[in-house]
Amino acid sequence: MKVVGITGQIGSGKTTVAGLLRKEGFVVFDADNWCRRLYDEKAFLKKIRENFPNSFENGIFNKRKLREIVFSDPQKLKCLENLTHPFLKQKFLQAIRKNARYNGTCFVDVALLFEMGWDKYCAIKLMTFAPYNVQKKRVMQRDKVSAEQADNIIKIQKKSEHLKKDSIDFIINTDRPIGVLKAEIIKIADILSC
Repeated sequence: MKVVGITGQIGSGKTTVAGLLRKEGFVVFDADNWCRRLYDEKAFLKKIRENFPNSFENGIFNKRKLREIVFSDPQKLKCLENLTHPFLKQKFLQAIRKNARYNGTCFVDVALLFEMGWDKYCAIKLMTFAPYNVQKKRVMQRDKVSAEQADNIIKIQKKSEHLKKDSIDFIINTDRPIGVLKAEIIKIADILSC
């Protein structure tokens, strides 16, 4: 099995690229989806309550509140990552083991591919890219956040982007019509399947 990593900042088009690959019949592992499921587990929510008590209102967890907390303080973001990353790595390694006999190419969609050390499992690394104004607009629309909040989120992620570019095999500009983007994805997928 050949594992291909898809990385990129928030709002850069990773989900769109992953969706196009799925439509072409490829297996795509989604780290964000694994993370969302983690918030349904009582044991994990207990850890969140211990470390981020202000993310609960009237005893009910508020993910938007947690987002505000961690994206306004890099130390708190690191604390959250320390809680989530071991779980995500476990899920990723389970997926690799489960599909070890698969003879094709599969993809893993993960924003922090390099920061979590998953790049060492990937034969090829793709990075999605969009101009800052497009990225910011996408984040504001999708997450229903203000321009200032979008700037904070993007700024925190931007710090490590220069480290990635040297290790990337393909950079995909997602600020193009979907038909053009799809054609490029199919072309890259064909190259990777060889």
